[in-house]
Amino acid sequence: MQNNRKESVYMQWAKTQTSGKFSLAPSGVENYLLKDLPVSINDIELTGDSLYGYVPLLEALAEKCKVDSTSVVTAMGTSMANQLAMATILEPGDEILIEEPTYDPLLATARYLGVKINRFPRRFEDGFQINPSEVKKALTPKTKLIVLSNLHNPTGVFTPETTLLEIGEIAKGKAYVLVDEVYLGAMFEKAPLSAFHLGEHFITTNSLTKIYGLSGLRCGWILANPELTKKMWLLNDLFGVIAAHPAERLSVIALKNLDKIAQKYKDLLTKNHLIIRDFLDSRKDLSIVRPDFGTIYFPKLNSGSVREFSKILREKYETIIVPGEFFELKEHFRIGIGINSEILSKGLSNIALALDEIC
Repeated sequence: MQNNRKESVYMQWAKTQTSGKFSLAPSGVENYLLKDLPVSINDIELTGDSLYGYVPLLEALAEKCKVDSTSVVTAMGTSMANQLAMATILEPGDEILIEEPTYDPLLATARYLGVKINRFPRRFEDGFQINPSEVKKALTPKTKLIVLSNLHNPTGVFTPETTLLEIGEIAKGKAYVLVDEVYLGAMFEKAPLSAFHLGEHFITTNSLTKIYGLSGLRCGWILANPELTKKMWLLNDLFGVIAAHPAERLSVIALKNLDKIAQKYKDLLTKNHLIIRDFLDSRKDLSIVRPDFGTIYFPKLNSGSVREFSKILREKYETIIVPGEFFELKEHFRIGIGINSEILSKGLSNIALALDEIC
């Protein structure tokens, strides 16, 4: 029997257990400050013409994503974007096919919607890459939606267009393919176009939260064919109705300055990738599929309990990691590298001390 609890255990943990002197739990980059945006008080009206989307924001997102604005739906972050996309397509009794391991709220949303959840694997021994034949094997006549993330959460692994096209061919005429692309921007100039461009049965979700330090704006979006976006806007009347207008206006300003914002975090992540790779080179007690891009790493503890290891880190070293149990792999843990480089270095040093203690 599937778990039908209407909650995300991971989100509860993330909101209550991730504060610490050396927290390596955040999966996004450190916050971008309002003072660093070219904003005046006149740019932040409380109320404006925003009904089924704020037109300047829809147009700015359409320009960024190289789509028509009729293919854009705005949402409160990527999580609400995923909720809207899934709820629009799925009915109770339908089946959904989700990658494994995955991000807990994706599973929690599917459970909430009352659908049967099937899985296709991403295996450590395969570099956490998707094997399309596994997707085909798991697809049933009742499958209405296939869900994956790119970059993959929690491993940071990139799924190439060739694989996405194969999945699209498997799904064509049978199911939609939803790709959560919230981490894809961490490839910066190497990032491909959204998978939405691969066919009308592709749907993608994204936001300004993880890669641009703009979590407070809650600027998320969905790209889908116009027939679906109309349904999503109407469904949103039951959830968000109308977004906070100052956040919409600030999001437009942020999008106009996205190149400058991106450069800040590209520099940070370039430095931090070198720091964590040097650390991993020094450890024989960890195994990992190393991502080429992104803000997260997902090492495997070769022996011992991650739960006990994370407890030692928290209580003795004031260092927070994300136990892999929240991503269905208990022997792994997730490290976020989008944080201040000094905190990352100290946190990794503390991990080394704790590893030496338990091994």
